Amino acid sequence: MMFAMGTLGITLIVIGAGFVLALLWLVLAYNGLVRFRNQVQNAWAQIDVQLKRRWDLIPNLVETVKGYTKHEAETLQRVTEARNIAQGTAGRGVAKQAEAESELSGALSRLMVVVEAYPDLKANQNYLALQEELTSTENKISFSRQFYNDSVMKFNSRTQVFPTNVVAGVFNFKQGEFFELKDPAAREAPKVQF
Repeated sequence: MMFAMGTLGITLIVIGAGFVLALLWLVLAYNGLVRFRNQVQNAWAQIDVQLKRRWDLIPNLVETVKGYTKHEAETLQRVTEARNIAQGTAGRGVAKQAEAESELSGALSRLMVVVEAYPDLKANQNYLALQEELTSTENKISFSRQFYNDSVMKFNSRTQVFPTNVVAGVFNFKQGEFFELKDPAAREAPKVQF
């Protein structure tokens, strides 16, 4: 009876098995792309948490410095404005956020230079605690940015290589944006020397 099946039956089985394998590959490729996209979104959420932490620290830092530096209102104003702009770009895209964060990092660096001229401020316990928190946060932002960019690179690679690029195109997976700081000075955490 098995021999009665003939070549038509075998052909149908082979075609059916090929279709099932192709469908299985499609599901696995799609799910892999979704996993990578979710990893990118999670990595961005980690950056967002650290940026918000920095934004929350800045008003306290500005107020502490303000008490000691009566003649540095312009520098303090720039830091506050840069913070407000950075907060305002949240959710408006990685490139805009990166640009605003570069400006904020630059303003903070200029503030740290100003602080060097005030020995009493550098010895203030509130200032020291805030500076330690800010430095820690800047380091966390740097690590989070690196993890995010690594996740984007993996996701983008997956969407560009054959054959998953076909699945990415069919299901409209868009490439991720890297979180790049344009200003070389903004790539470094503000430095404070005691």
